[in-house]
Order: sequence, then structure tokens, then C-alpha cells
Amino acid sequence: MKKILYAFLLLLSSNVHAALNVFACEPEWAALTQQLAGNQANIYTATGALQDPHQVQARPSLIARARSAQLVVCTGAELEIGWMPVVLSESVNDAIQPGSIGNFEAAKYVTMLEIPTRLDRADGDVHAAGNPHIQTDPRNFLPIAEALTKRLIQLDPANTAYYQQRLATFNRQWRAAIAKWEIQAAPLTVC
Repeated sequence: MKKILYAFLLLLSSNVHAALNVFACEPEWAALTQQLAGNQANIYTATGALQDPHQVQARPSLIARARSAQLVVCTGAELEIGWMPVVLSESVNDAIQPGSIGNFEAAKYVTMLEIPTRLDRADGDVHAAGNPHIQTDPRNFLPIAEALTKRLIQLDPANTAYYQQRLATFNRQWRAAIAKWEIQAAPLTVC
């Protein structure tokens, strides 16, 4: 009986795939990553829906989570400029540093709006790369989802078909939702 149990456990352990550890800066990126990665990711969300992502403290708990992450998914475009550079630096995790495969900034995959023509702090909080609140346009999620899926595949090529299938499902459902929202919002159009 022990031999059978041992053989079963050995077989089971050979099929176990460690899920990717993902550090999502904001809840919307955690939700998108969950849609695309499903059970292939353990996702930690650094901020809450009612938190101002400009005003987060680089707490030791965030640094510890970043230290074990294989992928960081953030908005970028300086939205997290006040805290994420400290988290990344203190994490001493080379895999998630800017420019590495484990660092994903959603703003790089959409057309940025409201890019200032002059940079002067007298104008208040100025984002040099443009308005980083890209999640307010649901159409932005489509190219971001495509790029994030490619990144997941780079990090976990063994699950390529799984990620591609989840992207196709997301795209179909998201496009249908956008069409519904556009109909619902039609009466709000300003003439």
C-alpha cells in the first residue's frame, strides 16, 4: 500500500505547476491578471479600490511581496512614482526591475492622453508621460490584455494554450460589455 501511495504522490507532484507570483499595483490590474491567468497565478494587490495610488507608503509588507514576485503589473506613466521605485529597489528582486521581463507597465500599451507641453511644478501634480488614469476607458483593456497575455506566456510558456484561450474568452466578453455600455451611455451624449 505504501508503494502505491508513494507512486501516486510522485505522479501527482510531477504534474504540479507552480503558479506565477504576481504583484499587482492596483485592483484593476489584479482583476485583469486573474482573468487572463486564472489558476496559474497567485495575485497580491498592493492597493485597495478606495486608496489613492499616488499616496501609498512603501511598507515592509509590500517590499516582502515584491521580493517573491515573478511579475509586477502596474499602471506606469508615473502613477506609482511615489512608492513603487522604493518597493522595487528594496525588494532586491532582479526579475521585476524596470526593463526586465517581470516588470509590466500597462500604460506602455495604450495611447496616452493629456501629455503636457510644458513641465512646471507650479502647475501642480504634472504627469510628464500623460494622464496615467488609463483604466477609465474600457477600450484600453483590450491592447493591455493582449500585451499582458504575451508577458504571461514569456514567463510561463508551458501554459501558452491556456493563456491564449483565456485571452480569447476575455476579448469576447469584454467587447460585448463595451457594446452594452455604449448603448446604455448613448442618452448621456452631449450634443
